[in-house]
Amino acid sequence: MNILVTGAAGFVGSHLAQRLAHDGHEVTGLDCFTEYYSRALKNLNAADVEADGVEILRLDLAEDALENALNGVEVVYHLAAQPGISATTPFETYERNNIVATNRLVLAAMATDSLRCFVNVATSSVYGKHATDSEETAPKPTSYYGVTKLAAEQLVMAFHREKGFPACSLRLFSVYGPRERPEKLYPRLIGSILGDTKCPLYEGSREHSRSFTFIDDIITGFCAVLDNVDACLGEIFNIGSDIETTTGRAIEIVEEIMGKKAQFEAKPKRPGDQLRTHANIDKARRVLGYRPVTEPRDGLAAEVEWYREKMFGKKR
Repeated sequence: MNILVTGAAGFVGSHLAQRLAHDGHEVTGLDCFTEYYSRALKNLNAADVEADGVEILRLDLAEDALENALNGVEVVYHLAAQPGISATTPFETYERNNIVATNRLVLAAMATDSLRCFVNVATSSVYGKHATDSEETAPKPTSYYGVTKLAAEQLVMAFHREKGFPACSLRLFSVYGPRERPEKLYPRLIGSILGDTKCPLYEGSREHSRSFTFIDDIITGFCAVLDNVDACLGEIFNIGSDIETTTGRAIEIVEEIMGKKAQFEAKPKRPGDQLRTHANIDKARRVLGYRPVTEPRDGLAAEVEWYREKMFGKKR
């Protein structure tokens, strides 16, 4: 298939673009290389993707012309977004990069005769403090990120309901693994242990419980859509691990893998953070045949190895 992946220089998007290319699809990436985190890390991701024959277009979904990027495209995976729960990122930035960008991409995609499926990528943050229920549960987001990602998802689904736009949405749960964004827990934790520095830890976060999901299991869920396009149209799916782990236990696993205890710097509670996520993937199992298989220790060992090789001691 001819596939466009937005956010292709990011953590999840780069892995997806590579997997699709390896599977024999004709893949084009798109990314605007925002300054939210290190441009050098995005360039490193992009180099790996482009080495597999995927061209990455430097375009801003919120303002650039998109028609040429969508020419002949059959499937769009829309991962480009303003990520994360941040107390310093203004609402206007989330609005621009999540809602405005999605609207412009959908409008351009609607004019593409070849399109078979638009896969919107959402987040468990739409559920709010406790993300444990099925896709039929009313969302209750508690952050700018969750609010704008829910708005983007519902915008896509509104076009499906009103105009028959061929779309579905995947809500991802706590993705981790090689190439994870540097402000996330595991890169900070691994880097602090290797560098013998203190890792920032938000008040109460040790007791938080998460469906930490290894990147390979997330990508398997993405690829399952291609085998079930007709069954996916108009649907929303939770994609994540149904193994629930406290942040405290996850920290202990990393310490055990690395053979060294971490040092921490206490930080105030982060507004809008989730207290518990547990991916209810009954629907994804039934419709997509989705089966996440990676145990936390195996996934975290892979991330530690990546960080040692690609990140530690290098300017990113």
